[in-house]
Amino acid sequence: MSWLILLLAGLFEVAWAIGLKYTDGFSRPLPTLLTVAAMLVSIGLLGLAMKELPLGTAYAIWTGIGAVGTVIAGILLFGESLAPLRLCSVLLIVCGLIGLKLAH
Repeated sequence: MSWLILLLAGLFEVAWAIGLKYTDGFSRPLPTLLTVAAMLVSIGLLGLAMKELPLGTAYAIWTGIGAVGTVIAGILLFGESLAPLRLCSVLLIVCGLIGLKLAH
């Protein structure tokens, strides 16, 4: 169950990262409120997951899910670069996440 909670925490991290783009420097109230709510949920879920998962593993996977998810969202929502080196770098992060999960 902790792994599922950690996955959800990572997805909420992606949500708040995307939300930051829409807050326009925290000048738009609704996107700002939703972004802050996503931040709180993400950190709360991370804390719950860490009750059973090692700190280093949980934090690294949380940030990895956030990083990879945010890159994918940037590509899909904002037309960000699909440069091969960028995609290979994201693949390396994914490999690291899989390695952490397998080493747990």
